[in-house]
Amino acid sequence: MTQWLELTIDIPAGQMDPVTAELDAHGITDLIIQDETDFLQFLETHKAYWDYVDEDLRTAMAGVSRVTFYLEDTPEGQAQLAALQSALSRPIVARCVQEEDWANNWKQYFRPLPVGQRLLIVPRWETVDPAPRVPLYIDPGLLFGTGSHPTTKLCLGAIERLVRPGQRVLDLGAGSGILSIAALLLGAGHATACDIDPKAPGVIRENGAQNGLDERHITSLTGDVLAEGPLRRHINQGQYDLILANIVADVIIALSGITAPWLAPGGSFVASGIIDGREGEVEAALCASGFDIRERYEEDGWHCFVCVLGKSCESTLLS
Repeated sequence: MTQWLELTIDIPAGQMDPVTAELDAHGITDLIIQDETDFLQFLETHKAYWDYVDEDLRTAMAGVSRVTFYLEDTPEGQAQLAALQSALSRPIVARCVQEEDWANNWKQYFRPLPVGQRLLIVPRWETVDPAPRVPLYIDPGLLFGTGSHPTTKLCLGAIERLVRPGQRVLDLGAGSGILSIAALLLGAGHATACDIDPKAPGVIRENGAQNGLDERHITSLTGDVLAEGPLRRHINQGQYDLILANIVADVIIALSGITAPWLAPGGSFVASGIIDGREGEVEAALCASGFDIRERYEEDGWHCFVCVLGKSCESTLLS
């Protein structure tokens, strides 16, 4: 088993670029960069897409400016380390580590997960007898949507109750495609799965293929559904029996004003990803846009609304 040197350099604020450039000049390009400034900038730039950032993560990143990389613990690796120490003139903390199957060790934390009354979420590398449940094979290592988060479980439960044979589904913020795939496996006729992440269409197609689904069943698109553009024009071409939005409160509030024309008569709009404390804002926006909240569900501080178009705004609290 190969022995490696895990090498860490703590870097004063503002000096990350010169250090990484020096590492690159020595042929070291596979770097793990932790930088509080970049982290905070990322949060600010993308704040519309989440309502919650783990405080432990904020604490762990406070004041951090660090780069980590690996060299083989061989005479050649030791010589390369010595050259780096001379060139950088700054401390490099070294730790010996054994080679592990880093690419696959995380898989031990994912096991088949029963959801609702009918579904069994199965990591694609597992071989199980799902009976009497419907298996949904997913790669948990790709994008958001493994079935374990409360918001996803709430949506999957709603899909179980609502989906009917042959229905058209629109999945906004599709991530891994788990909700679209679930709807199709439970009888829907076609799903249009959309996400702002350009990697999403490939991931959705791959997860769809794991479940015997192809472009005849699921259309994967990327883009910002809140902006005028090709994605909106595609969506505007049809109406959908079931619209799914497992995103965050701010995006659902914005969607409430544009979603109604996409909903077929008698269709349902499932809005999830709403963190505790923001459900009132979302409900007010939905009602102002002509939706009735017919069902609402809550799990571990997250809320899910099932909405239909109507004149009143009465809600039924379901346990």
